[in-house]
Amino acid sequence: MPNANEDNPRALSQVQQRAVSELLRVSPVADDLARRFKEAGFSLALVGGSVRDALLGRLGNDLDFTTDARPEDVLKILRPWADATWDVGIAFGTVGAQKDARVGDAVQRFQIEVTTYRSEAYDRSSRKPEVSYGHSIEEDLVRRDFTVNAMAVALPEKEFIDPHRGLDDLAARVLRTPGTPEESFSDDPLRMMRAARFAAQLDFEVAPEVVTAMKDMAGRIEIVSAERVRDELNKLILSAYPRKGLTLLVETGLADHVLPELPALRLERDEHHRHKDVYDHTLIVLEQAMALEQDGPDLALRLAALLHDIGKPKTRRFEKDGRVSFHHHEVVGAKMTKKRMTALKYPNELVKDVSRLVELHLRFHGYGMGEWTDSAVRRYVRDAGPLLDRLHKLTRSDCTTRNKRKAAALSRAYDGLEERIAQLKEQEELDAIRPDLDGNQIMEILGVGPGPVVGRAYKHMLELRLENGPMGHDAAVAALKEWWAEQSEG
Repeated sequence: MPNANEDNPRALSQVQQRAVSELLRVSPVADDLARRFKEAGFSLALVGGSVRDALLGRLGNDLDFTTDARPEDVLKILRPWADATWDVGIAFGTVGAQKDARVGDAVQRFQIEVTTYRSEAYDRSSRKPEVSYGHSIEEDLVRRDFTVNAMAVALPEKEFIDPHRGLDDLAARVLRTPGTPEESFSDDPLRMMRAARFAAQLDFEVAPEVVTAMKDMAGRIEIVSAERVRDELNKLILSAYPRKGLTLLVETGLADHVLPELPALRLERDEHHRHKDVYDHTLIVLEQAMALEQDGPDLALRLAALLHDIGKPKTRRFEKDGRVSFHHHEVVGAKMTKKRMTALKYPNELVKDVSRLVELHLRFHGYGMGEWTDSAVRRYVRDAGPLLDRLHKLTRSDCTTRNKRKAAALSRAYDGLEERIAQLKEQEELDAIRPDLDGNQIMEILGVGPGPVVGRAYKHMLELRLENGPMGHDAAVAALKEWWAEQSEG
């Protein structure tokens, strides 16, 4: 790749081999597409995150391109070539496509986005960027968020274009803006959150002048739509180093606008240090929950870990005996979780799951350290429902004590609970606990039609099932008739 930073051959030599290898892998797709653009009289370049990831040796099958062709022309080129195209981003100059291509001995699926050279900026009152098209790749690169994302490879020549020394910053693992950070964040305030997200994803440092601008301009994030903020927050939370990004959001004041419950956890300690730092505890719980993930990053689990104690500031009390209490903080926290996630436009099902996990995260401790009764185990499983596995992980992660003896005792106690659940599951159906009699049977036995009585009877039978386990048909009928007789007497 000629034209790379010629005065920094060392930085180039460290990454050139990886980049060439990555680019050769995607060449069957990239070069074929570039030839089609050239035949139509247009240029094409791999750009942004795709180039960055190629240089880092981690290029996937999502490829970003930039071109001087306008979106309508891009569609004309892509449609006969791609297996599928979509134009949902065409108002912003972006056309998407899917292409299956043979790479070596296997067919791989590539997700492709082609964006017309552009510049975009917010006005002071708008929630949407105003897009205007550019005329050169240099003009396009200067409006990119960070220098490590402002590199391109012109195709099919494989000419490396790096006008803002992104390769140097990549080698130094630092995030800078192509122009001044103030100009960049004025153009799109979401870039402040992207700085935190990339720091978390790539384990990069953010340049001091960028951090300063984030602090000075944090309030500008208010004009960005909740959906865009949420999407960046998700990428940050699902990254390899979320603590790094979350800490940056808190320290710059951005979290005060997008997730104020997080900085609120930095409770001032009393002079006797009678409670631990809830904020730091929360970040540790998040990392411990991540360590228990088995099938990749789990957004619901990570959000629950991050939000599990947000009810503490509102419920903190200094007791007469000198202790600090947070009574019912799990209930308050569940309501706060629902409110914040709804404001960020999370899907209803995810809001419900995360709020429920927050509500249940102390349930284990409510039973104490003794032997669990069958009834307690059934209720625990019933209340957790399909969230049981996540609740296991969250509860285990919530132990951050440095007292090794106490930590070991808690771990053993939870091991015991999981063993009890496994034992009961072998004996009876725990995953969907139902009464021994259904609604139709209840109506038939009591000789009543649909109505509130059936609901009360069903609830009573469910309580008996939870308390005693499976009763069998005859015993259940007898118990129902006994209950009905008591109702009649009452």
